[in-house]
Amino acid sequence: MKTDIIKLATIAEKKTKYILGLMSGTSLDGLDIALCKIEGAGKSTQLTVEQFTTIEYNPSQKQLLSDHASKSQVNLKTLCQLNAWLGELYASLINNALKEWQVAADTVDLIASHGQTLYHCPKQSFADVEKLNSTLQIVDADLIAAKTNIITIADFRQKHIAKGYEGAPLVQYGDYLLYSSTSIDRVLLNIGGISNLTYLPKNCTLTQSMSSDIGPGNTLVDQYCRQVLGLPFDENGEIASSGKIQLPFLEALLSHQFFDTPLPKSTGQELFNQTFVHHALDGKDYNHEDIITTLTEFTAITVANAVNELGTTELELYISGGGIHNVFLMERIESHLSNHVLLKDFLQLGVNPDAKEAALFALLANETVSGDSNALPFSMGKISLPA
Repeated sequence: MKTDIIKLATIAEKKTKYILGLMSGTSLDGLDIALCKIEGAGKSTQLTVEQFTTIEYNPSQKQLLSDHASKSQVNLKTLCQLNAWLGELYASLINNALKEWQVAADTVDLIASHGQTLYHCPKQSFADVEKLNSTLQIVDADLIAAKTNIITIADFRQKHIAKGYEGAPLVQYGDYLLYSSTSIDRVLLNIGGISNLTYLPKNCTLTQSMSSDIGPGNTLVDQYCRQVLGLPFDENGEIASSGKIQLPFLEALLSHQFFDTPLPKSTGQELFNQTFVHHALDGKDYNHEDIITTLTEFTAITVANAVNELGTTELELYISGGGIHNVFLMERIESHLSNHVLLKDFLQLGVNPDAKEAALFALLANETVSGDSNALPFSMGKISLPA
């Protein structure tokens, strides 16, 4: 262990590091792996994504995770085993990716593992017990470290909670370091299972920036497709583009009190799920296409409303996450944006939008070992050594 601690201290002093960022979101699509070259730390950080891949979960893996995500009751024995199983799986996927990229494991300094969120519970979710923010991500980081022989950093959200926040979203610090501008206001919007944004006023300090969940992204449509239609998702928004928006249903969706709560805030599938959809339908019988169209419009409106409310001066909007591949959703978002919002291609920022979240966790791992703790009030991880 002493050898690994000395190695970690040496890594902390390196000006250039190679860090593998891992991300698996609430959409349960698969594991994103981004090999990032990171130079410096803090405001001097420069990040380049050297390699990137998404390895999709197979149907049985996806179902296993889905059976335990955002559920009020699960089998504890299975949950315990799931934590170890996911560690073994991640390690295997990492080793295979490094082999495919012809990258030697001993050239990788750190692994940054977000893990798989199974339950997110901000304190406003509680009604009759002591109010505490809490969140649960599983994956045994010690197994990842042992099976890859690479120091692994995980459990980033727990430090966020320990500092008095809600554990989500975690993108604020990385967005601030990499994407803030001296000349124009920017919004970084990520549409995964849940949508979140970071607002970066020009010339802002970290405390002047803001990051928040804003509502559902792909999750409601994905859940409906899986549970009702037996499809993994609405590819390219083709089903949504074939239906009609049902206004009573849409208005019921939009009436939820979550949207009256000011930013910043956090949420998850514990709120935005098929029970939420069922209540909004209120017994009305619409065809599948109309339901999916209306759910997609619901996401588009809530996303656009959150962006539009950030001010009336010109701002640039950059969108990442799986939602960018839903053509219909992107068209509907653009139709609801105010004139002062300039929709930009995320690639102009120099990062593949699909790799953005995995890369940001690589950045947080870099800050964990090399950053100024006084400048990093939000997110740091726990360190797992290979030995």
